[in-house]
Amino acid sequence: MSLAKITLVRASAVAVPGDDIDTDRIIPARFLRCVTFDGLGEHAFRDERTGPDGKERAHPLNTPEAAAVSKAKKGVMVVGFNFGCGSSREHAPQSIWRFGFTAIVGGSFAEIFFGNSTALGVPCLSLSKDDLAELTALVQKQPGVEVTVDVEGLKVSCEGRSWKATIPAAARDGLINGKWDPIADLLGDDGAVNKTANGLAYVAGK
Repeated sequence: MSLAKITLVRASAVAVPGDDIDTDRIIPARFLRCVTFDGLGEHAFRDERTGPDGKERAHPLNTPEAAAVSKAKKGVMVVGFNFGCGSSREHAPQSIWRFGFTAIVGGSFAEIFFGNSTALGVPCLSLSKDDLAELTALVQKQPGVEVTVDVEGLKVSCEGRSWKATIPAAARDGLINGKWDPIADLLGDDGAVNKTANGLAYVAGK
């Protein structure tokens, strides 16, 4: 199965600063009861965006710039270090992606969150502490400013500035070669799968 090659994402950016933002903050546990992931986007960071009274709080995802990202279904989220830590719920990257973000730039990412994100075709690139602080300040000063996430070239650019980025080689290769979804990759080679299955006694009934 052929997938899009994700070599570069150029889109409006929104900063959601802070280190150690866990998956329960990204998508509260009560939303995990869904049968499908449809509709999770509107609940991203729900408890931080909405108070107990149901009224919106001041939050980066409650801004006009974030609304534009959601409408376009294309955006860059700028985060801190150890983003996506905590439980391994796949719903967290699903909610971010379904909100509209198609790339994430941060200092570092929890391993399972990172894997679940790249399996959706959402590259997660890391910057050094100083470079991330510079990018975050730019985005906070100009919410919605265009940021370029160059997966193939391993750099992030904004407003004429450019920073060296990192991403594990296997994830990068999968993204730029259209092999980022392991299930689609498996289904795309169903001939080999069937050949192996037919050679197994408990499958072939031998």
